[in-house]
Amino acid sequence: MENLKILNSKEKKQILDRIKKHFGIKELDLDYAFFRNSENKIFLLNKDVKKVDFDKLRVNSLGVYFGAFDNGFRLSIEGSQLIGDKAEDNVITLEDDTSWLEGNDINVEGKDGLKMVKCGNDFLGTGQLKNGSLINYISKGRRIK
Repeated sequence: MENLKILNSKEKKQILDRIKKHFGIKELDLDYAFFRNSENKIFLLNKDVKKVDFDKLRVNSLGVYFGAFDNGFRLSIEGSQLIGDKAEDNVITLEDDTSWLEGNDINVEGKDGLKMVKCGNDFLGTGQLKNGSLINYISKGRRIK
């Protein structure tokens, strides 16, 4: 597997421990195989994939994009949806998700750092709070026009 590396249990535990500590999660068990690509993006896939021989394949991504290392571990939209209901810290709840889903940064109060973004019961990904501005990481292809 040229571009993807299956993470061992120690590497997986380190990622999960960082997430648990940052978002105040008491119990987090993601029973998936974790993969890291050359861009430090983490993907989750069913554990049975370990039985596949990847040596002859050129694979850039598999499964669900979970997050990436960027001033901490930044969860994707799907990553925040997988673990969001367990998070107790660093979650910002929006009244209206329209501006966020359009890709705009939002002015909010709070301590600087990575924040999970939520509106109602929906988790919308992760943003970086810096000087009262929540920086939006939604890719252009996923924004509402």
